[in-house]
Order: sequence, then structure tokens, then C-alpha cells
Amino acid sequence: MKRYRVAVIIILIHALIEVSGFFSMLPIWFMGVAPAEFLPFDIPSVDFVIAGLFWGIFRSIGAVALWHGKMWGFVLSGINCIISLVLMMHLLPFGIMDGILVGTALILMLTQYFGKKKIIE
Repeated sequence: MKRYRVAVIIILIHALIEVSGFFSMLPIWFMGVAPAEFLPFDIPSVDFVIAGLFWGIFRSIGAVALWHGKMWGFVLSGINCIISLVLMMHLLPFGIMDGILVGTALILMLTQYFGKKKIIE
């Protein structure tokens, strides 16, 4: 159960980062604040940021359910991790963070679930 708890903490940190990305864009959208000119990337589109908000909410729901030992929380968190790993190359430079966080969480979840089971005896 300890690995699940560590995975949940990692997933919640990732969800917090994604949700805070939405709130960090609000001043740019509504108050016309100019973004920092030294950033090496363009401002993400509105759909991209809103999608990140929903991903963060789904991650949080799955992580809380996993914390409480619900199997659907394990499945939802696993699906979120796998989709993030598939999409991480299309979301650079942020995909690097996605890959590190969800990859670690997925490995922890799978090693806890399958334990020391062997394929071949």
C-alpha cells in the first residue's frame, strides 16, 4: 500500500501543476497582462489550457479514489498515466515533466499491484 500512497502524492502534485497552469493564464486572458518575453515557448491556446484543467481534475479524482483503495481509482489513474505517456512527445517542453511524473507513478502503481508475481515459474 505504501507505493500506492507515493504514487497518489506524485499524481496530486501533477494535478496541482496542471490546474495551476489554468489559473496562471487568467491574468493574461482577462486583464491583458503581457506574458514574460523571455519564455522560450509561445503561450498555449485556450483549449490547451482548459484541457489541462480537466486533466488535472480527472487526475485528482483518480488519485483520491486510489488513496481510499478503490479499484476504479487505480484504473482511472492508470488510464490517465498511459494517455499522458503517449501524448508527452506532442506537448514539449511540458511533456518532459509529464513523462517523469506519470512514468514514476505508473511504475509504482504497477509494481504494487503485481508485486512479485512471475510470468514464468
